[in-house]
Amino acid sequence: MPSKSVVVGSAVGLHARPAAIIAEAAGDLGSDVTINGVDASSSLMIMTLGAGNGDTVEVAGDDQAAVDKIAALVEQDLDA
Repeated sequence: MPSKSVVVGSAVGLHARPAAIIAEAAGDLGSDVTINGVDASSSLMIMTLGAGNGDTVEVAGDDQAAVDKIAALVEQDLDA
């Protein structure tokens, strides 16, 4: 199972807006992706992680391209 450790780039961490953007992208992939073990297609589950700016999280999934796409979103400042 491919995985990648990434640093949260959003200034507000993985909260409402960034979590919604990531969840929407993960839902469109057609592949299961998790962030620290929670379903990346659920914004509520992402927010329960409490991951803040600069925290390291683990993105994992069945497909390397899907993992890379979600990891890239986690690294961006999605609240800017």
